[in-house]
Amino acid sequence: MKVPETIAIIMDGNGRWAKAKGLPRTAGHKQGADTIRTVALHANARGVKKLILYAFSTENWKRPQDEVSFLCKLPGLFFNRFIKELMVNNIRVTFAGELERFPEDTQNVILKAVDQTSANTGLELCIAINYGARREIVKGILHYAEDVVSQSRKNDLTEEEFSRYLMIPEEVDLLIRTSGELRISNFLLWQIAYAELIFTPVAWPDFNEEELDRCIEEFAKRDRRFGGLTS
Repeated sequence: MKVPETIAIIMDGNGRWAKAKGLPRTAGHKQGADTIRTVALHANARGVKKLILYAFSTENWKRPQDEVSFLCKLPGLFFNRFIKELMVNNIRVTFAGELERFPEDTQNVILKAVDQTSANTGLELCIAINYGARREIVKGILHYAEDVVSQSRKNDLTEEEFSRYLMIPEEVDLLIRTSGELRISNFLLWQIAYAELIFTPVAWPDFNEEELDRCIEEFAKRDRRFGGLTS
């Protein structure tokens, strides 16, 4: 079975999952963090090369302050519990986004996890945090313009070269969004140009190994022509 090299997931439904169970929204985010561990380990076992998870968008700062405060603490809770397991399973942690807006403790936890796992050669677990695709593209354009003005390169940009100016240069093979919403929400707008899209009604806290396998099986059935014709 063909397994996608790069999978991106919009982890949606934590708050609604908690509300349905009569729990505070933060309980949904906590359970969602456990799901990250489950899905990352299984993706690694299936041979996925890169897993990109939409953990915190540039728009999430609009949420209630108590929820934002908990989300800022979540990386610390996650890595304190699971960093050893990530190391044992050869998983490398990276991030995409602008960490500067987060509390220093949050920044340090993420950077420490990146450093600790930097030599691992298995799955790359990329956490998109304070990330927005439009912002990413604008920053890439500005970086390119600076290179042209400084004469470190000619004004001859190609699509392939522009990808290198982005926080995430890889093209996505499979994009999954949980919890039934049918939109992209400013996530990886450049990278998903030819991605296969799967929208599942399963809320992120309930997403498990079987659901990931189902999505991979659906991906394998699809005929990816990239604008061409099948033979």
